[in-house]
Amino acid sequence: MTTIKQADLIQSVADALQFISYYHPLDYIQAVGRAYEREQSPAAKDALAQILTNSRLCAEGHRPICQDTGIVVVFLKVGMDVRFDGDLSLTAMINEGVRRAYLHPDNKLRASVVNPPIGARKNTKDNTPAVIYTDIVPGDLLEIALAAKGGGSENKSKFTILNPSDSLVDWVVETLPTMGAGWCPPGILGIGIGGTAEKALLLAKESLMAPIDIDELKARGPSNPIEELRLEIFDRVNALGIGAQGLGGLTTVVDVKILDYPTHAASLPVGMIPNCAATRHIEFHLDGSGPAVLTPPKLEDWPDVTWQVSESAIRVDLDTLTPEQVQAWRPGDRLLLNGKLLTGRDAAHKRIQGLLDSGQGLPPGVDFTNRLIYYVGPVDPVRDEAVGPAGPTTATRMDKFTEMMLSQTGLIGMVGKAERGPVAIEAIKRHKAAYLMAVGGAAYLVSQAIREAKVIAFEDLGMEAIYEFEVVDMPVTVAVDSSGESVHTTGPAEWRVKIAELGLSR
Repeated sequence: MTTIKQADLIQSVADALQFISYYHPLDYIQAVGRAYEREQSPAAKDALAQILTNSRLCAEGHRPICQDTGIVVVFLKVGMDVRFDGDLSLTAMINEGVRRAYLHPDNKLRASVVNPPIGARKNTKDNTPAVIYTDIVPGDLLEIALAAKGGGSENKSKFTILNPSDSLVDWVVETLPTMGAGWCPPGILGIGIGGTAEKALLLAKESLMAPIDIDELKARGPSNPIEELRLEIFDRVNALGIGAQGLGGLTTVVDVKILDYPTHAASLPVGMIPNCAATRHIEFHLDGSGPAVLTPPKLEDWPDVTWQVSESAIRVDLDTLTPEQVQAWRPGDRLLLNGKLLTGRDAAHKRIQGLLDSGQGLPPGVDFTNRLIYYVGPVDPVRDEAVGPAGPTTATRMDKFTEMMLSQTGLIGMVGKAERGPVAIEAIKRHKAAYLMAVGGAAYLVSQAIREAKVIAFEDLGMEAIYEFEVVDMPVTVAVDSSGESVHTTGPAEWRVKIAELGLSR
């Protein structure tokens, strides 16, 4: 019989969540490094360089890889010969570990969990509760696999029930482009096959915990139908040309993981969940001898890549920006933003809409005239930081507010992550505005450009308040210009053709 102390479990969960907030799994970051070496698309290569540089900075500075530090998902395998020494339930122990990790004073993580999910959606302030799955198994160990899953990738989860005779590969290849780039490729594609509806999605989530081994699998060849599926999906997805951040390129996924389970003869349930460029997961076990010991990776094992400002980058003075300057920008232009940049995301946009609809107007001190808005919910600062990691959030969530913002506030441009939908692009075109893209998965790197930050409205919204940032050389790319042309449409289309011409598609 193994006795696990309550304090050891709580400390292990807290330590593990801190660990994965700033250390990428080494297999993932090395896979991205290999993708960087192979990449031929300049835009994708620049994005990969930012992701790799950000990863090293976070490992060195012990700060979050992404401002979205995720909702915690825990898979427990509890040995039948394990007992717990403590007064809390197993769920309460896990949640206490989450609480301590996310409130750690030296590396406070962003609290993103809201309760209830419908209605008030009030932030729980400590990122609890975790989503916990428990399996009772033979043995005398407590095995724990945990992840911090960002909303951008989680929101792109897909599910279907195919006919048994349907092609699963075709469904994946047809579905993946509909996910856009809000899941921050390159990442890992998790697929669950079989069971029932909820089991397929659970298998997809659990599959993402496995180590990256696609290169080894390609080298030795498949030995079963699941491995054959992995290779076929890997090749066909990358042949889509979506590329890093959806800009077009050779690598969209660095691995495909599949778990399966017996299912009904009439069914073929399939769940698909991507992991993003901020891949965060770890596995460890407790045997009663104390808290888990987590060994940091060696920095010398990181790819030797450092992002540098492009010589063609255009410096932009945000404090004197005019509509005419915005209209001169072209898709793919690389810009360096300097000056005052306002922020706002889902909750702030909804509140602005309410104020404008009621005739009250914008809050005092908020003026979007000839300004840009940055879609971001930053991490709180520590030590001498102006702000914590502050990468972009998925821009499509603000699509329904775009016409309002451009027509009623004087706004002339937006900064976010991934593509814009047809409604937003039409509004951008109508008002001759522009949408700029920052790299998702490079939050700490982006935050280095933010020299001052202050909340100017909606302080009660926490990380969703309106901030004013003072930025110096913040790197962005023109993703949608004033004519409505989008690099997230042209880039993948161009690289899909190039990949076929290079003979890399199947």
